[in-house]
Amino acid sequence: MSACETPNTPPASTPKADYALALHGGAGTIQREKMPPEKEAAYRAALDSALTIGENILKNGGSALDAVTQTVVFLENCPFFNAGRGAVFTHDGKNELDASIMDGRDQKAGAVGCVMHVRNPVLLARAVMEKSQHVMLTGAGAEQFAQENGLEMTDPKWFFTQERWDALQQQLAEEENKTGMTPPDPNRKFGTVGCVALDRQGNIAAATSTGGMTNKRWNRLGDTPVIGAGTYADNAVCGVSCTGHGEFFIRYAVAHDVWALMNYRGMSLQAATDEVVMKKLVEKGGDGGLIAVDKYGNVALPFNSAGMYRGYAKPGERQISIWR
Repeated sequence: MSACETPNTPPASTPKADYALALHGGAGTIQREKMPPEKEAAYRAALDSALTIGENILKNGGSALDAVTQTVVFLENCPFFNAGRGAVFTHDGKNELDASIMDGRDQKAGAVGCVMHVRNPVLLARAVMEKSQHVMLTGAGAEQFAQENGLEMTDPKWFFTQERWDALQQQLAEEENKTGMTPPDPNRKFGTVGCVALDRQGNIAAATSTGGMTNKRWNRLGDTPVIGAGTYADNAVCGVSCTGHGEFFIRYAVAHDVWALMNYRGMSLQAATDEVVMKKLVEKGGDGGLIAVDKYGNVALPFNSAGMYRGYAKPGERQISIWR
């Protein structure tokens, strides 16, 4: 172990937290000077409501799995975030939704991709984990599984928001004025929602949900439904949920990489997450961030983009932030 690494143990002066919960609502180019005060207040209120849902479950002795599930359900139903009702549109003007969940007790996981009629994709991901022998289902098959298991289906109009539609129209107009292949706009916002929790029984769970990238094509899947890229959980180490430019998070197995640095090199949660987000991803050109909770209740929320909607709660501590 090098001098700059710290062991994966709690400081002697800091007892293990009774519970801990962290959440995010996406990272990217969130410009402070362009956000009206009333809009900022609305985002903070939404994050606060989501945080309260998850924290109350943990306070009352509920499971980490239930806490992350219900927190993400709220965020999926909130039109402010790129998941569920606020999902971005594909090139063809549709909403294709992805989600995943992982149980740190036994590292079982469920994931879904490219679903368009399931009201809450995170509930479908959990059903895949608990009621099938598979980890990932996509498209029409995933929706058939949802119907067979009694999940709430909805008209795609439920996911429509004018802001996301206008963002697609803007990108389509920009495409018409360009010729040939152009690189992705570095200022494009890559939104996701996610939650990680540690409960009083010492169990960790993580869940992530997204609408993907504005103007995506060909049933593109990002990191959200890829276990080890966008989501990971292990009671013995930590739980992680990611948000950002998904292709980079897939290539470098970001969520699992945090776990590996802690498990194999003995790094602390903060050191491991900073190594991955602030060093490795930056060097590779990856934009985004993550939230993580370790087995002691330590919380890390690093991001290398302009902002990240985020918050955390544990006994005696509570914080909601957007910028640094």
